[in-house]
Parts: sequence; C-alpha cells; structure tokens
Amino acid sequence: MTSRNSPLTKAVLLAAGRGARMKGLTSDLPKPMIPVAGTPVLERILSGLTAAGIRQFLIVTGYKADVIRSHFGDGSRQGIAVTYAHQIVQDGTGRVVELAREFTGQDSFLLGYGDILVADTTYSAIQDQWTKKAMDGILTVKLGEDLRKGAVAVFDREFNLCELVEKPGEAEIEKLRLQYGNFKPWYNAGIYVFTPRIFDYTARLQKSVRGEYELPDALRHMARDGLKLTGFVITDQWMDVRDSEALARADRQFGKQD
Repeated sequence: MTSRNSPLTKAVLLAAGRGARMKGLTSDLPKPMIPVAGTPVLERILSGLTAAGIRQFLIVTGYKADVIRSHFGDGSRQGIAVTYAHQIVQDGTGRVVELAREFTGQDSFLLGYGDILVADTTYSAIQDQWTKKAMDGILTVKLGEDLRKGAVAVFDREFNLCELVEKPGEAEIEKLRLQYGNFKPWYNAGIYVFTPRIFDYTARLQKSVRGEYELPDALRHMARDGLKLTGFVITDQWMDVRDSEALARADRQFGKQD
C-alpha cells in the first residue's frame, strides 16, 4: 500500500428500493426521488458528492427506475457522468455491491444509499480523510441512534474497525461489551469508501439469519483479516429518510439549510 490514497472520483449510489414505509408517497416515485425541501433526495446527494470532487456515478435502480433515469439522464446537464445498473432481485446490501464491479474497475469508490442525507461538507471531509494516508476503507458512524435499526460498530484505539453487527439485540450488545469493554455505541451511518478489495468479500457472502446477503458481514470479515477500515464520525446533519416521519424532519432540517 502507498503512503496516501488517491482522491475519489467515483461513487456508487443504491437507489433500488420502493420505500414501503413511505406509504402513498412512493406510488409514483421511488423513495430516492421524494423531494426534501423541494429537491429530490438523490439530487441532493449527487450535488454534495460533485462538490467534493466526484464526477463519475453509478446509480443502482430498481423500483420506478425510469423516473431516476429520465431525471438525471447521462449527467451531462450537471457536468458529470451518470451510468446505471438495475437490481432485479433485492436480496441484500451485500450482493447489490457486486453490480458495481465493472464500473469501479481498479479504482476506489464511495458507496452510499439513496435515502441518506448529510451536509455537503461531510462528503468533502470524507474525501480529505481518504487522501491523508493509506487505508482499505472508511465506515461512517454517529452516536445517538437506535442500534436496533442499523448496525453497531466497534473500533480499536486507532479507530479502526474491529466488529460490526447488524441490528443487534440486547444479548448481542452485552456480548460485545464483555468482549471489547465499555465501547461507544457507534451506529453505522450508511456511507462508505472502499478499494476494489471489497469485491473479494461480497463475492463469498452467505445469507444472514434474516435471509439476506448483508454488507456488514463483508466488512466484519475484512476487519478480521487485518484490513484497515477506518471510522469517520458524522457530527453535522444526518438523516435516514426511511419513513414519512423522517421525511417531515428532513424537510424542516434541510429547509433551514437551503
């Protein structure tokens, strides 16, 4: 590994879901295209990433794919390059990453979800951390979220990932405390940076107890094999636009920002 990583120029955005918890709001739109303070979630994400120096995008579509394609086209109107992949079977976040192999090639890339909103400056800060020194990946995290809705991450003293458990119950959290001591309950914030080595691990994923191929399982195996996955703490705006209540909060929060 070199002493520093090259700047990121590519991003993969997962935008295949319908968003059943959005109720009637996704009858005509896929969840990533629902407006927040008048601008579609996915457009806000692309804008922030473009400001951070990323110009090549792969959008993974599924439900109402035509809405996304017609809105962004090939990206030329925005001065970027946008291509698409279609997720036919939604069988987990681990398997869908495989669709990005050809697009990413030998380059590192940012991976994000089409329903996670952060401040534009967060993407620039991730870019800065990535280029400061060599590492195998970045996992964004935050404090104060309900661990039952996502994954809990455990880091060592250098803030490199040791363990990642998807939607842990109280017994699993207690087991982690016994193993790692009184760790901070870091919540997986859903934005990552990977080198192409991620594909070595997603390719051999097995289905979880929830019947899905889960990305956290791949990250856990990477950490156990000694790969350096560094944590990045999001302290500014962050919103998982998972349901209508979260959408209302995002409207208020990002409306003030605009």
